[in-house]
Amino acid sequence: MKAFIFPGQGSQFSGMGKDLYSIRKAKKLFHFANEILGFNISNIMFNGTSEDLKQTNVTQPAIFIHSVILALINDNFKPDMLAGHSLGEISALTAGKVLSFEDGLNLVKIRSEEMQKACLKQKSTMAAILQMDEKIINEVCTKIEGIVVPANYNCPGQIVISGEQKSVELACEKLKKLGARRAVILPVGGAFHSPLMEPAKEKLKKFIEKTNFNEPLCPVYQNVTAKAIVNSESIKVNLIKQLISPVRWEQSINKMINDGANEFIEVGPGKVLQGLIKKINSDVVTKSIDNLNFSY
Repeated sequence: MKAFIFPGQGSQFSGMGKDLYSIRKAKKLFHFANEILGFNISNIMFNGTSEDLKQTNVTQPAIFIHSVILALINDNFKPDMLAGHSLGEISALTAGKVLSFEDGLNLVKIRSEEMQKACLKQKSTMAAILQMDEKIINEVCTKIEGIVVPANYNCPGQIVISGEQKSVELACEKLKKLGARRAVILPVGGAFHSPLMEPAKEKLKKFIEKTNFNEPLCPVYQNVTAKAIVNSESIKVNLIKQLISPVRWEQSINKMINDGANEFIEVGPGKVLQGLIKKINSDVVTKSIDNLNFSY
């Protein structure tokens, strides 16, 4: 069974999507995206610098646009299962016909703007913890003063924590003393997938509740539950929770494999998710759709 997976923030690059512009359907969607956002994002994607693409209000829509257009113009996009990492979940829902392109992009626009606002309210960050037992990480986070929580369960030996700057730094120190191979502060602007995103979640909730969600083309394995979801109302509830909840990527991939997935196709820029999947289960096939030269 084929599982199509969609990347999150961090996979952007200068020139992304430029080769797709020659395709009529893609060109129309790029122009439509510019209209929805109120600025020429396609020009930034094609010609902007890496610094231009690091701006949250550009990064998230750019990755969404690139990923979704790749899916929509590909006749071989016939998923048995869908999933996306963080932001990528909205791309998966749009490619899977749960959301229209316009609603999906507007959701990403609001998400990126509100996340940015939440980041400015207090000093916060994220850190990657390598080669440390999940239970120990969870235990350390609960004992540290202030807010610090597991944010991404990416693959065996790689968990990301998120929270207040000082609390994350203290957790890193503690985990290194307890034997973590590395505890690295990440170059991000805030504490994504933590309680510090509560203000953003509330704004997002209002938009999600008034937006039409259709039944998906196939089961969607959402970050919050790591289970197959086919009911549109359940998808809404889980998506609202996503900003303040951990991304259960490792658990999602294992569940998809248990449910019959044996081929994972990453749709969008980069190959980060394929790398994570190979660390979760090296027996499955991983492929890409990242440009016009589809490699699957």
